[in-house]
Amino acid sequence: MRTRALTLVLALLLLAGCSSGGGRDDGPVTLRFQSLAWQAESVTANKELVGQWNATHAEVKVEYIQGSWDSVHDQLLTSFEGGEAPDVIHDASDDLADFAYGGCLADLTDLLPARLKSDIPRRSWETTTFGEGVYGVPFLQEPRVLVANATWLKRSGVRIPTPEHPWSWPEFRQITRRLSGDGKYGVAWPLKEPVSATLNLSLSAGGQLFHRDADGDVTVRFEAGDEVVPRTVHDQIGADRSASPTTLGSGGSDTLPGFFGGRYAMVPLGFSYRQQIAQQAPKGFRWQVLPAPAGADGPTQGVSPQTLSVAADSRHKKEAVAFIDFLLRPKNMVRLALGDWMLPTGAQALSDPALHTAKDDWATGTALAAHLRPAPAQTVRGYPEWKDKVATPAFQEYYSGAIGLGELRERLEKDGNRVLARYQR
Repeated sequence: MRTRALTLVLALLLLAGCSSGGGRDDGPVTLRFQSLAWQAESVTANKELVGQWNATHAEVKVEYIQGSWDSVHDQLLTSFEGGEAPDVIHDASDDLADFAYGGCLADLTDLLPARLKSDIPRRSWETTTFGEGVYGVPFLQEPRVLVANATWLKRSGVRIPTPEHPWSWPEFRQITRRLSGDGKYGVAWPLKEPVSATLNLSLSAGGQLFHRDADGDVTVRFEAGDEVVPRTVHDQIGADRSASPTTLGSGGSDTLPGFFGGRYAMVPLGFSYRQQIAQQAPKGFRWQVLPAPAGADGPTQGVSPQTLSVAADSRHKKEAVAFIDFLLRPKNMVRLALGDWMLPTGAQALSDPALHTAKDDWATGTALAAHLRPAPAQTVRGYPEWKDKVATPAFQEYYSGAIGLGELRERLEKDGNRVLARYQR
């Protein structure tokens, strides 16, 4: 019996050692960092920074794991359920709510260094704050802008908007009408994923859509401010014939051949699309970045920054946060921003001269940074399901003309609130 008991104890000790994740007594701690970087420059920057960390930290090593934006939510859900989540997790802030409320992510409130807390503005921290906790570090963001055929706009004589004096939504509609005709369109809306674009741009017109009561419960109300952007797009396509109907099911990259070919004067895209445009534009093609139209609340728009979080099950949370702090030092944050053609959230990084150049219109983007606010859906539990099952098909049908504004409102509110209610019981 004594022999069997001793054998059992030794087995349990061995099992504990195998599942420890590598403590300092056994050698260096190993952190698993899952990155969603996909552009070549960005992947290179991330891997080089991991290499720099490993070269200067003998006791804490980082293993780089390549993830994908296309499957990250389901992949993380599976890894959390299986207890195999990476220590450091790259994601977007609008994907964190269910993971944060579900206890999958570590609360970083007491782990974050003062430098990082003060360098990133409060409005950005709001995108990763759920309840009383902070569940991610927002580090890259991008405004939605208009990428325009500069030659076409100059020849038309229209007023060129600036970050200080953008077009209003009615003016934007008038200008796209003026630029259209003879089989050409003033704008092409790539709305394969219509929800985030619509909601984030609607902030400029005072749209909020999600309303939280005193008890913290969220309801959907499609009000006057929420109508401005959808009605503009709908009328450009159906009434004005100033927006191409064939791009509604397209992604941003799908519109570029038509843009380069002179079919569309402008395409609303995320700021990072400049990288593809700079690489793919035909020789002699002149393009420029314009601010998105502004509504009653000015050029305000919602963003869902890229984030770095720590798994709640990680055995090395302090080490993971130390690595995040290294990765997001101002100089490194600039490297990551340049690699992804996006804007850093950190104030010191955002002031770097490399992000204020006229080349590739970096200066236009940085001028818009102060107007970026948390996307309306940031802290809404059940948002991924609401978006996929209710909002995406409803907006797609409205923009195509299959349903009217009244039915759009009814589906977003009635069907949407039914989905959200399940997450708030």
